[in-house]
Amino acid sequence: MSTSPDQIRAKAKQFLAGGTFGNPTGELILAKGEGGRAWDPEGREYIDYLLGSGPMLLGHSHPEVTQAVQEALEGGTTFFAMNDKAILLAEQIVSAIPSADKVRFTTTGTEATLYALRLARAATGREKIIKFEGGYHGMHDYALMSLKPSRTADYPNPIPDSRGIPKAVEESMLLAPYNDLEYVTSLIEDHRHELAGVIVEPFQRVIPPAPGFLEGLREATLTHDIPLIFDEVVTGFRLAFGGAQEYYRVQPDITTIGKVIGGGFAMAAITGSDRYMSEFDPSASDDPLLQIGTLNGNPIAAAAGLASIEVLKRPGTYERLHEISNKISGALGSAASDLGIPARIVGDGPVFDLVFTDKPVNNYGDILASDLKKQAQFLMNLRNHGILKDSKFYVSIVHDEADVDTSAEAFTRALADLNR
Repeated sequence: MSTSPDQIRAKAKQFLAGGTFGNPTGELILAKGEGGRAWDPEGREYIDYLLGSGPMLLGHSHPEVTQAVQEALEGGTTFFAMNDKAILLAEQIVSAIPSADKVRFTTTGTEATLYALRLARAATGREKIIKFEGGYHGMHDYALMSLKPSRTADYPNPIPDSRGIPKAVEESMLLAPYNDLEYVTSLIEDHRHELAGVIVEPFQRVIPPAPGFLEGLREATLTHDIPLIFDEVVTGFRLAFGGAQEYYRVQPDITTIGKVIGGGFAMAAITGSDRYMSEFDPSASDDPLLQIGTLNGNPIAAAAGLASIEVLKRPGTYERLHEISNKISGALGSAASDLGIPARIVGDGPVFDLVFTDKPVNNYGDILASDLKKQAQFLMNLRNHGILKDSKFYVSIVHDEADVDTSAEAFTRALADLNR
């Protein structure tokens, strides 16, 4: 007997804590995805700029990825031992990412950033980490320092975003505003003798780096021999084939990647130079860094990742992705302008959002000062008009001109509804 959508929703409320999976999409249930579209259990169709929170850069059910997964399934689903697919995926990652010499796989981006911080501490023998206000590095305790606070912090002291985090975690983290090179350079100088590393989203949520910011951050960390960690879970293989570090031409010491490399399956990784990645190697250290995970290098996820990378390698892929993304973001900005709504497009290429402010947006404080209530209402209005997104627009390589036209109409209607 089939289960109706209403019955599924009732079961969610009965058996899930809070009635949801805990994600910001709340009670939204999706039943199917194909290409750049998704459908809910009632059959409502959406243009999908949510893309599973980013992994589906190739769109849903890409035939080459699906075929690769089906073939891999015939050989078994997991082993807790090495497999050829994950080893070949590591080779592709090292080939693509400018700063990568070696790879260690994890299952989630949260794990990858947690291990990256531990790696920096192990390599330097120091403990404090600088992160940037509003930067998202997953859900571990260190990442939940000023991820999304309701007020700006008293720098460099972070604000815990969740209950249950030990005070010692708060004391081990230092906070800086993104794109403020003068402040973070001074912070690095003041704490250089206790600083294990600096972690940053090179493109923070939807905010691009200001000219010279990443270059200055790289110079300051090199001066004091402090590892720079790029969290490229979002930007890896998205802004360019080599990620944000290729796109912005700045190389870190350690990089975390995820989302795209699993092709919709659970897969993430830490990469970096031999100098730092050797900390994991028992043959290079008397006290190697411990890193164990049941699904590390899962062969099904690796097969999906390999197939995804082969598609992304094709000539013109990123040029086309940026072209269609700019048309979609342009239509969104034009719709707001035509209706006289104070708002601006913030982002770069295939990752952007409309922020309801008439002021420049350079950091989390600027986001916090925008009209967040209007932002939340616009999100729901978009959903009512057949557009899915969450905290940002993700564009896939299969979104097309028809999606631009349909989206433009939906943007105008969703924005007009704000004034009713």
